Amino acid sequence: MNTTTLALGPSGAPHYFSGRSLFDWFFAALVASGGAYAFAHYGASMDGYEKGILLGALPAAVALGWFWGPLRVLMLGVTAAALVAIALYSRATDSFGADLAQGEHVFLLKYFLSSQSAILWMSVLFFMSTAFYWIGFAAKTDDNAAVRIGSRLTWVAVFMALTGSAVRWYESHQIGPDIGHIPVSNLYEVFILFCWLTSLFYLYYEQHYKTRSLGAFVMLVVSGAVGFLLWYTVAREAQEIQPLVPALQSWWMKLHVPANFIGYGSFSLSAMVGFAYLVKRHATQTSWVKLAPLFALGVVLCIEPLVFRQNPIEAISSYWAVYFGLGALIIGGILLGRRRIAARLPALEVLDDVMYKSIAVGFAFFTIATILGAFWAAEAWGGYWSWDPKETWALIVWLNYAAWLHMRLMKGLRGAFAAWWALTGLVVTTFAFLGVNMFLSGLHSYGTL
Repeated sequence: MNTTTLALGPSGAPHYFSGRSLFDWFFAALVASGGAYAFAHYGASMDGYEKGILLGALPAAVALGWFWGPLRVLMLGVTAAALVAIALYSRATDSFGADLAQGEHVFLLKYFLSSQSAILWMSVLFFMSTAFYWIGFAAKTDDNAAVRIGSRLTWVAVFMALTGSAVRWYESHQIGPDIGHIPVSNLYEVFILFCWLTSLFYLYYEQHYKTRSLGAFVMLVVSGAVGFLLWYTVAREAQEIQPLVPALQSWWMKLHVPANFIGYGSFSLSAMVGFAYLVKRHATQTSWVKLAPLFALGVVLCIEPLVFRQNPIEAISSYWAVYFGLGALIIGGILLGRRRIAARLPALEVLDDVMYKSIAVGFAFFTIATILGAFWAAEAWGGYWSWDPKETWALIVWLNYAAWLHMRLMKGLRGAFAAWWALTGLVVTTFAFLGVNMFLSGLHSYGTL
């Protein structure tokens, strides 16, 4: 794992800045230079919130890069790609600034760096990484070429997702003076956020625990989200950048949504690790009656996108029928091959530890997001809490994982019951994320599926 090793001083206390490599300091200098450039050229256009966020982002970026080395390369790569895209867009201008029509004429923009091109690449790469992770189970060794390719493809997919999001942010500001916004503001954008956040957390655990076998399970939920995203793009033209509704024009939104989706991503990761735990636990199980609950819960998770449909006829369209059928087939295939898969999975203790850490991280950020959401609600609607359906279900999600952590820390919750609880929690979390907006009318019903 490429994390920081702290040197000890004479008193035995760690010196955080000791032993830093030249690349560490080079990275920090680049971040500081970028921040100084932003303040020098755009400071006059920033309000107090923007300046505060930028000031906080600079040391946070350095700290993250020092904590986990691959993040430095990722951040520098995304920055370089986004700047290239901006430069290509800026070669021609219209009444608002850069001429976005360049995205259809310039080769690099059209096929790689425009927001839509980058997001499409992200989608393809996530599908490919999932396939290679599963192909890896057919090899004779654990650390085989297929899983290594799967891991690298996941990294590239995260890179394209972040590049696409950064360029989309720029594009939104070039459409009109009142259009520009951070790309975490609608269902299309937050699905992209969910995909790369979940994948990035997984890649950290992959390196930390020195196992790539969990990628096959975690990337299933990411690929499921990508499948939904592609349908949403084609059926609803969701990729089009639209002005924000008044309630979303708030600085609290820019903090609340990312924190919220760190929670959603971590909870989803823990659920898939819980699924892997149960597969390994039932590796020698010969009774399909006892395996049926696991298959049934997997099918429920596959069918959820069909349920979150307002048009019952459209819900059984060919796309969703294939989506559900493929999902059910994958679940059945995993259970059929459970012996071979279980042999490649880490020890149950490792799976339990990853599940616990994922829920702990997710719970911390979800708690922060809930508090920030209360401030946002007070600004938008005049009260911190109104028992709006979205607020109520967010509380249910919070209580669910608070109870899970309480049982673990106070009662020593371990094993299959904890895994079942984590996996079932994904159903609750998914309903809070999607179902509430579709079925329960409230202040958070900004869109339709």
